[in-house]
Amino acid sequence: MHYFLAYDVGTSSVKSILVDEAGTILVSAIEDYPLHMPNPGWVEQVPIDYWNAICKATKRLVADAAIQPQQIKGIAFTTQAMGIIPVNKQGEVLYPNISWVDGRAEKQAISTMRRIGGKAVFKQIAGVEITGKDVVPKLVWLKENRPDIFNNTYKFLDVNGYLKYKCTDRMTAEWSGACSYSFNLKSKDWERLFFKLAGVGTDKLPDLVRSIDEVGKLTEQAAVEMGLCEGIPVYGGCDDTQSAAVGTTAICEGEAHIYVGTSAWVGVMTKDAKSFRNGTFCLQSADPNMNIVVGITESAGVNTEWLLSAFYTHEKQSLSTSALFGLLEDEVKQIPAGSEYLVVTPWFLGERCPVSTTTTRSTIFNLSHQHTRAHIARAHFEGIAYNLRWTIQNMERDFGFKIDALKVTGGGTYNNTWMQIIADVTQRKIISTSQPKNAGALGAAMCAMVGSGTFKEFKEIKKLIRQKDVFIPDANNKKVYDTLFASYQQVFQQLNRTYQVINKTRFEL
Repeated sequence: MHYFLAYDVGTSSVKSILVDEAGTILVSAIEDYPLHMPNPGWVEQVPIDYWNAICKATKRLVADAAIQPQQIKGIAFTTQAMGIIPVNKQGEVLYPNISWVDGRAEKQAISTMRRIGGKAVFKQIAGVEITGKDVVPKLVWLKENRPDIFNNTYKFLDVNGYLKYKCTDRMTAEWSGACSYSFNLKSKDWERLFFKLAGVGTDKLPDLVRSIDEVGKLTEQAAVEMGLCEGIPVYGGCDDTQSAAVGTTAICEGEAHIYVGTSAWVGVMTKDAKSFRNGTFCLQSADPNMNIVVGITESAGVNTEWLLSAFYTHEKQSLSTSALFGLLEDEVKQIPAGSEYLVVTPWFLGERCPVSTTTTRSTIFNLSHQHTRAHIARAHFEGIAYNLRWTIQNMERDFGFKIDALKVTGGGTYNNTWMQIIADVTQRKIISTSQPKNAGALGAAMCAMVGSGTFKEFKEIKKLIRQKDVFIPDANNKKVYDTLFASYQQVFQQLNRTYQVINKTRFEL
């Protein structure tokens, strides 16, 4: 029997799995690592923390499964997108990973768009304005503010590329990950003209590979650190959005999925190379023959952590994690749909979709003495659902999709009350699979399986993944959620300019 190792490297932890050739997860492991915020609007991570967590998790997986390292047939990673890890020719990291939620490069985003004719012209060409969270403005920021780092960089790697380098000594960028930098979906190459106009060029970008390509084999040093055998094939893998689609089997034309974890997103599969619109964007899928339209809500589960720290301090100290989340769900269940007309927006870190903004922050709207922490908690879950509904509606209008059902994955799927809220708010069927927390890692494993020839094409995986729960919209809640959804949109429209003014100095924009 042969097995595959796959890793889902997220914002706060790596979820690691060992999978057999039938797609069954034998064992899993989670290892955490820190997030650093050295300045307002800055979010960084230390790349070696990813690698150390992966090595620790790998040893646990092999030991818990009681298998021999020689039985490992392939390795693949799925990772958070939009990472910028500058390395020298020796592969030494020169600066922390500038995370996908880091918004430091707003000035550079504006100046980059000016070079290409201004916001209006740029939006017409690209489909959407870029922000300080996008990769190219961050590259420009490094060039302007840390020329010592920029000039000494041999290659800029994303998180996936960095981990594949640690495994194989080869510097590459996988197609789906390259999309967050700037990737031409038709030519399957870097958008070289855009990089040139932005003033950063493409000479510091690595070679491109597909998700199913064998990038290299595990080196002797990597094998020792991971507790494995030298020579195991390492495959291209993909970004987290694409692996979630594979892991939920939402992989055919028009099929949609939702991820609810640290962040949240909606993804819809398509063969077309569609343009960016209203904060949504079209990316290369894990399947080299498909693309995926994606709209990302930047804050979801991370807001739940804040909620627990702010309103459940005593319980957080005295209860286990599972008991704490159980208490939270029980309290939310007692609050009626609409939270007594309380609205909480999820924009703790700004937002990318359905609105694109670096400066906007969360708002608790229409608060009164009748509201308790449980009302705020339910309104928090509803707010994320409003964001998803707004994104879905934009996708249907802008791209012609008809989305009746969405497969869901991520840690949030274990909260059945939240899943029902999403179904009620969006008025669409929500379907969870049997391994929602590990769907991303499973998607990466499937890339390795197709690459190794275990499966001939991605469609074959549909028979491997089972449906777990189905949440049907409650028509009785439609009226209140329609009303509050309209109010939710108005909160952004009315306050966006105010947020720009109040946070301009705060974020040094």
